[in-house]
Amino acid sequence: MEVGEFVFGIMMLVVAVLSAFALVRELKRRNFFAVLFAGASLALFGWYSVMTIFSQLFLA
Repeated sequence: MEVGEFVFGIMMLVVAVLSAFALVRELKRRNFFAVLFAGASLALFGWYSVMTIFSQLFLA
């Protein structure tokens, strides 16, 4: 297991959590263009971080 890739996966997970907060905030403001970008960021960064952590823990 490489520590650098594991740490990078955790950093991307932090970005995904911040995107989730942004998604909720923009839903309250009814800014649907920002909701689109926050949702896309949450989906992409969340998937990437989970798969990176999964591969480092179980497939390495």
